[in-house]
Amino acid sequence: MDWHSLPPLTALRAFAALAEAGSASAAGARLNVSHAAISQQVKALESHIGLALVDRSGRALALTAEGEALAVSLADGFGVIAQTVAQLTGADAERPLQVSTTPQFAANWLMPRLRDFQTRHPGIDLMVNPSPVRADPTPGGIDLGVRFGKGVWSGLDAELLVPTDIVVVAAPSLVGDRVFERASDLLEFPWLDELEALQAQDWLYSAGVTEGRAKSVTMLPGNLMLEGARDGQGIAVLTAKWVERDVAAGTLRILFRDKGDTGYFIVTRPGVMRPPARTFVRWLRRHRDDGALEIGHDVGLHG
Repeated sequence: MDWHSLPPLTALRAFAALAEAGSASAAGARLNVSHAAISQQVKALESHIGLALVDRSGRALALTAEGEALAVSLADGFGVIAQTVAQLTGADAERPLQVSTTPQFAANWLMPRLRDFQTRHPGIDLMVNPSPVRADPTPGGIDLGVRFGKGVWSGLDAELLVPTDIVVVAAPSLVGDRVFERASDLLEFPWLDELEALQAQDWLYSAGVTEGRAKSVTMLPGNLMLEGARDGQGIAVLTAKWVERDVAAGTLRILFRDKGDTGYFIVTRPGVMRPPARTFVRWLRRHRDDGALEIGHDVGLHG
């Protein structure tokens, strides 16, 4: 590495804080310096590398494309440094294990098994972040995720935990025994969709339905989707694992099934994981072959 070509560390740190905090004042407060000092360091950094990193044409802070690229690299780099120092000094050991997952995977797969993890590993504190919005593992933040998809997320490692297809389901009370040949025919009925996920819209588009709209769309939290579908309130896009019992009992019908290499994956950053994260991943693997608890749903098509 050519150390002489690198900008001063103080300037890099000031810019990283600025990008993270969103303003010179907030960045200064985090580094315990004045906002003028932050601005001076950022200008010195721009002079050193010969590129504009901040767009100063507007009233609000905005990074240039070059600034965005550098901010991402600095966040990763400083994050790895902070994580390594914390591991070496033991400070990281007290930080709770943070797991990001889709809401209904948390409710239907993780929570019914969590007591087993707590019993086996009472010294590990756990923070579960259930959200349909993808949250990637980051140094000093999310340790690992469990996400639905095909297992391909750039820059991340993925290991299949629960394979499952995507299905479109409805209650017989809503659609009867009608056989649907075209996805567009489903627009005659009301639909249910999960807040922030928009899996119904995504599925219709992928099925070639680019014109028209459903009779109505009701946006719901993830934990209400299956109940609403059972009650005949609308058609829903779910994952097959969580509706098997309802289909067998006749309370739901599968109208379309998308078969593929999809499922819930354990998602981690490349490299060495913290000991609590390694322990949790081993525990997940131990339960890989468990039967699914078909009491909920989730698709999380956005990641």
